[in-house]
Amino acid sequence: MEIFNSLLAQNPIKTRQDAVQLLLDLIRPLRSHYSADGTTLHIGSTSAHYGERSARVEGWARVLWGLGPLFGADNSNLPAAMQIEIKDWAALYRTGLIHGTDPNAPSYWGDIYDFDQKMVETAALDAALALAPQILWEPLTDCQRKNVFKWLNQMNSHKIHPNNWRFFRILTNMVFARLDLPVNHEQLKEDFDVVERCYTGDGWYFDGNNGQLDYYIPFAMHFYSLIWAALSPLDQDGYREMLKSRSTRFAEDFVHWFADDGAEIPFGRSLAYRFAHSAFFPAMALAGVKPDNISWGTVRHSVLQNLRHWMKYPIVGTDGILTIGYQYPNLLMSEKYNAPGSPYWSFKAFLFLSLPENHPFWKGEESTVSHPAQVMQAKPRMLICHEEQDGKDHVTAYPVGQHAMEHGNCAAKYEKFVYSNYFGFSVSRGDSLDAGAFDNTLAVSPAGWNCYRMRYGVEDYTVTPDYTYTHYTLLPGVTAKSWIIPCGGGWHIRIHQIITDRAIDTADGGFAMPVEQPFTLPSNGKEGKLIPGKEEAVSGGIGAFLPWGASAACTLDSKEAYRAEMVRTFPNTNLMAPLCAVPTIITSLQPGTHLLVHAFYGSISNKKESCSNAVPKINIDPFITVQKSDGTMAHIDISINL
Repeated sequence: MEIFNSLLAQNPIKTRQDAVQLLLDLIRPLRSHYSADGTTLHIGSTSAHYGERSARVEGWARVLWGLGPLFGADNSNLPAAMQIEIKDWAALYRTGLIHGTDPNAPSYWGDIYDFDQKMVETAALDAALALAPQILWEPLTDCQRKNVFKWLNQMNSHKIHPNNWRFFRILTNMVFARLDLPVNHEQLKEDFDVVERCYTGDGWYFDGNNGQLDYYIPFAMHFYSLIWAALSPLDQDGYREMLKSRSTRFAEDFVHWFADDGAEIPFGRSLAYRFAHSAFFPAMALAGVKPDNISWGTVRHSVLQNLRHWMKYPIVGTDGILTIGYQYPNLLMSEKYNAPGSPYWSFKAFLFLSLPENHPFWKGEESTVSHPAQVMQAKPRMLICHEEQDGKDHVTAYPVGQHAMEHGNCAAKYEKFVYSNYFGFSVSRGDSLDAGAFDNTLAVSPAGWNCYRMRYGVEDYTVTPDYTYTHYTLLPGVTAKSWIIPCGGGWHIRIHQIITDRAIDTADGGFAMPVEQPFTLPSNGKEGKLIPGKEEAVSGGIGAFLPWGASAACTLDSKEAYRAEMVRTFPNTNLMAPLCAVPTIITSLQPGTHLLVHAFYGSISNKKESCSNAVPKINIDPFITVQKSDGTMAHIDISINL
């Protein structure tokens, strides 16, 4: 793997000074893009649904997720040059705050209105004011303080979404209490009541609707909860200890979403926020909570190793500015609310900069936890699997019953059969088989049309310790029931019972395989990529075995005629690599009831014998029984009669 961000990647990120250096290296390229009075940040010309002014305010505010904790801590042990640079940033942000909240200034941020995007950005300002009042509050005049209060207090008189947004007003009233300003206790109670209705138990919330249990739970619901628990002088109905307890329980599940090398599972929306995924762990440290079976060394490792992981990839442009995308710049996977400054939400991970060097977070050696090979997480409705492959931890998630409102490609982001921290997943840029990029999902087209769609919503679902089940509609008159069984050895099995009243074509896709090593130019002058037509046959299917990994698909049931194909998907559809191919089992079905039984392989190892030696076996008569790659059996408590 080539290292793109050489300056960033060379930073070992071991100490607080290392982390401060990383933050400064990430924000230094932004310096020339602030307005003259420091009120806004303009770093691109793409747009979000909330328009230009809010987008520039957003960019300004999100950098504060890193600067606020930095400003609020003791930086006297840092090198003199670093201290001078921090003071320069503090002066810029203090000036920006003064002018941005002055209604008579030409660069006034504008009034806050119902459901306004600027509500989102108040959270970073609230946290910074709470952590660093000596920088952003105490030096202000009485008039300037009144302007800041009046601007923020608009939050208490406008409508706000009944989801994680309620914390923006909660944090606003929290900082009012810290600064001896009037607190709206009625709004505070209402907002905590909304948060409470989102709680589902065992440490898990949903974000506004019960189909979204994604990274908004750790980097929003719990992140803000822990800031409140750590910094609020109020105790809303005894919430402080309850919020801490919930986060402690949540950590026991969430720690398994990460590999030991820091690579998390890409799943859900807002993935352009990248290393914000690990922001939950420094929030735990700020609040002083953790489970007994997770050490402070593990808490530190979880965020610092995630940062190290991300610094290896081309997530900044040639100008050094964070891009919209995931493992590389990619607008195709973005949401309608992703403006050029949106990725700086990732700076939530720098919350640990607020911790003094004698905090337990900084003491002792970094450590990892022991991950179960397969575990059911009931509240987020998924199986999480860890498997060592070529010395690396391949982490996969098998979710069911997840469903998000449409922000952009939400079907792909929530409703595929499996998500991988190595292969990622793909989003569609069309309906044809190659444009649709239907990896790890079943897609259906009217016969001969090459116009496919995957599921979006389910009628029924179940998650068990051994498998997942969903019942859903693919097209009018076309329904499917799918059982997905992780089998170890890189394999999982899918059983689909399809009932159709029309002739259809089905495409069952596996893991998206990079056709060349991502982001790397071979030094030997050779292409080093998968040449069309050079894919390898496997028993009942097709696969690709390349130095950077392997992906294969095969049928375990020959009752239906099929063809196996490595579908070359459109460029930039996959989140991890810009050029991919998906091993796909394609069938044509006539009206009636059909059973498809397929197996899919995905591995960091490229050894073909590892694939062939671990192929699972299945018996569907009279009940479904699967022999996994380690020889153990999985029993599915149904019978299928055709």
